[in-house]
Amino acid sequence: MMAGTLRVRRSRGALSGVLLVLLGIWGALIPFVGPYFHYAYTPDRAWVATSGRMWLEVLPGVVTLLGGIVALISRFRPAAVFGAWLAALAGAWFAVGDLIAVAWTRIPSAGVPVGGAARASVEQIGFFTGLGVVIVFVAALALGRFTVVAARDAVAARDAVAAAAKDAAAANVADAAAGASGASGASGRRTAAAATAGRTADDTAASKTVPGTAARSAARVRAVPVFLGRQRTTAADAAAGRAAAEADIAAARDAEARADAAQA
Repeated sequence: MMAGTLRVRRSRGALSGVLLVLLGIWGALIPFVGPYFHYAYTPDRAWVATSGRMWLEVLPGVVTLLGGIVALISRFRPAAVFGAWLAALAGAWFAVGDLIAVAWTRIPSAGVPVGGAARASVEQIGFFTGLGVVIVFVAALALGRFTVVAARDAVAARDAVAAAAKDAAAANVADAAAGASGASGASGRRTAAAATAGRTADDTAASKTVPGTAARSAARVRAVPVFLGRQRTTAADAAAGRAAAEADIAAARDAEARADAAQA
């Protein structure tokens, strides 16, 4: 559940991310293009890079741009929060960086606004103080949206967890069914093999029984007594022997048929 809430829809940071990207582009490019329409700090020349402009305007502008892009495209909540924090810190540097640089560091100043008092105030607001305040405000809005888990986000995370559990259960059932099918197939094959072996043994026993019965019948035929006091012809003796042999063979076949019926 907690892992699911770390995901966030891109729509939550879309507006804030776009605004931060635009503000970052403005802050990084205005010192170079402002002189074209007489909105600049000294030196009042376009595309002139100074150390003060790079540290106090280009650097925070690029950081704001990167933070806005992260907040705009990221679907991972901690990453989006990190991007918003980057933008907020860059906005704070826009607002107070000039004062800190002059008082406590050796970074050169970005210059002084050109024009009269009203124009200088507008340039101060558009280049540093006002721009930084707006960036911090937008970044704070993005932080508020990213750090609060919406109800529909929680519901979506719960549904995703339930769907994953259902898929896992279905996979387990399918594996169990496949195992049972394999076991029953193997048992069926063993039963069929046993039945085949039994029938083979019965056939072998029957094949051994019939010759034995025929041999016994032949022995009985050969052991017909001949009494001296009684006259028999050769044809009569042969007919009697054949009848006895046929009777024995019929009895053997009948026994074999009863054995097969009992096995079936």
